[in-house]
Amino acid sequence: MPVLNMVQAINLALREEMNRDDRVILLGEDVGKDGGVFRISEGLLELFGPERVIDTPLAESAIVGAAIGMAAYGLRPVAEIQFMGFIYPAFDQIFTHAARIRNRSRGRYSCPLVVRTPYGGGIKAPELHEESTEAFFCHMPGVKVVVPATPYHAKGLLVSAIRDPDPVIFLEPTRLYRLVKEEVPEGEYTVALGQARIVREGSGVTVIAWGSMLHRVLQAVEGYDAEVIDPMTLSPFDEETMYASVKKTGRAVIVHEAPKTCGFGAELAASIAEEAMLHLKGPILRVTGSDVPVTLARLIDHYLPSVERVRKALDEILKY
Repeated sequence: MPVLNMVQAINLALREEMNRDDRVILLGEDVGKDGGVFRISEGLLELFGPERVIDTPLAESAIVGAAIGMAAYGLRPVAEIQFMGFIYPAFDQIFTHAARIRNRSRGRYSCPLVVRTPYGGGIKAPELHEESTEAFFCHMPGVKVVVPATPYHAKGLLVSAIRDPDPVIFLEPTRLYRLVKEEVPEGEYTVALGQARIVREGSGVTVIAWGSMLHRVLQAVEGYDAEVIDPMTLSPFDEETMYASVKKTGRAVIVHEAPKTCGFGAELAASIAEEAMLHLKGPILRVTGSDVPVTLARLIDHYLPSVERVRKALDEILKY
């Protein structure tokens, strides 16, 4: 079984799905000749040709708009946006059209579209290259939001996303692209959308984190009796796994790199408060990015949640 990083695992998922189903189309800036800004689509143009691996103009709204039309008429497009900070011009297409086609047509049309984009900080890139605004898309009924944290899950989740009948925003943690390697099976397997996984079992506190923050949390919880949950799908998120864990531990800490105010952690905290309040031994704590624009390279390590900040939250909640 090959040992792959996330770039290689996503490339394998795309290659296998394009082999399996000729309706799968890849489009985006530099995805063809250059193999994508992170080389994720490297080699696919040679295998499938320019009619299925399409280099587009630098126009995110047009990329997603064209992909929506393809999806509505039976194709299964995978649109790549080079960085999450560049996705905002396509926001109108996603929210106004992709998310609403099934409802607007009363079920006659669906939109089997995947929008892939790297997200998150830690690579010390320029402005708009390290955004983490997943909560925008979690607030869109009709759109699924998926965040893998390992190469194995990246491949299985992307295959599931491509086969899903509705639009999926597939957020790939930039910092993890080549940081983590593991065994990734060749051939078909899927990881179900909408199901969380318990990465580490424990009984003292539940810690919920996704993307690159999951790996930081796993460092932080060494020596603590902590249960760690990776949601994998943020919308719809797996309520039952989260509630069962919090009811067992009586404590919850949520970690994400997006700003605190109206971040997705706020939705998780509100849901826990509604469903598991009587089981809580203390307040629900959040360890997050700051309520400022994502900082540039010199300050990014201060902006992102650190191992020390997570441990401080654990020490605080375990006093209760």
